[in-house]
Amino acid sequence: MFSSATIESLVEKKLPSDHPLRKIKAKADEVLRDLSSEFDKLYSGRGRPSIAPERLLRALLWMALFSVRSERQLEEVLRFDLRCRWFVGLSLDEEAWDHSTFSKARDSVLLETLAELFFNRHLEFLREAGLLSSEHLSVDGTLLAAWASHKSIIKRSDLDKDGKPPPAPPGGRNSWVDFKGQKRSNETHVSATDAEARLASKGTGAKLSHELHVISENRNNFVVAMEVTSPTGTSEREAAFRMVESECASGRKPATLGADRKYSDGDDLVDALAAIDVVPHFAVRDDRPNAGARAFHDNLGYPVSIRKRMRIEEVFAYVKTVCCLAKVKVRGTIRVCGVSLLALTAYNLTHEARLARA
Repeated sequence: MFSSATIESLVEKKLPSDHPLRKIKAKADEVLRDLSSEFDKLYSGRGRPSIAPERLLRALLWMALFSVRSERQLEEVLRFDLRCRWFVGLSLDEEAWDHSTFSKARDSVLLETLAELFFNRHLEFLREAGLLSSEHLSVDGTLLAAWASHKSIIKRSDLDKDGKPPPAPPGGRNSWVDFKGQKRSNETHVSATDAEARLASKGTGAKLSHELHVISENRNNFVVAMEVTSPTGTSEREAAFRMVESECASGRKPATLGADRKYSDGDDLVDALAAIDVVPHFAVRDDRPNAGARAFHDNLGYPVSIRKRMRIEEVFAYVKTVCCLAKVKVRGTIRVCGVSLLALTAYNLTHEARLARA
């Protein structure tokens, strides 16, 4: 007349033994156990009990892995999806926490800190397993549409002395706005919704965007470094050099860095990399016969670097489609960096599980 069931009996015993989710969860748990002492430093010993950061991270990883569009939908998934409960660590009788939990943690920059700790520690595990190579790297950048529309753009001269936008016009903040024929630029206009977003385009029309920069290693195409900036004409080259400098400072100096032709414009990045003995393997536009990057095209490894660097597009495809970051749903560079770190961590975990299965 009575029956009992647990998450283990309903999910873990029924899940196929070769299911990639098992490997992803096992690796995530291993990294989280290693970070336990770091998490303890982030929490006060006083106050009401908080939700374990391990559970928060697992829930956000599930959100990235399974294309959950929002934290409200994630709350619903946590309530009704047994596999999600098993992955996060919730028992059948535990109540799923409210979606506002993620917003509060994000407001205190807790989620961004947790995501950065997890991303970096997972890279250490990959290095220990011999899956990462620091010798040959590739770099590229992509635009992530900001959570702001053209309606939110106002003149910088309309901001008050504290940098705040004026009150919403009659008709509400979403009233009709006619901006046809107006000249808008990042120097004269700013978004009242996301001040750190900038108008940028890669051939599809200017949109308010943030820019995600990624460095991957050429052996297995794992992401080893990332940065989020406001897009400018030189932001890709500047971010690339900062990330390479950081790798060198960590004792992992690369021999080569592959990139597309935008990184060879101006020769500033080429000269900066050559000064620290990193060979730039950059494609060059046909109309720049005297570009500095051409001096390295005779290098034996150049064709390999140019071929390998195209694989970084797989990272952007995963982040934008599977992790739903083609249009981010947070505002501000720090928050965009947090969700991007989680998406790139999900990519690395999935890629590691795929390699283990091969």
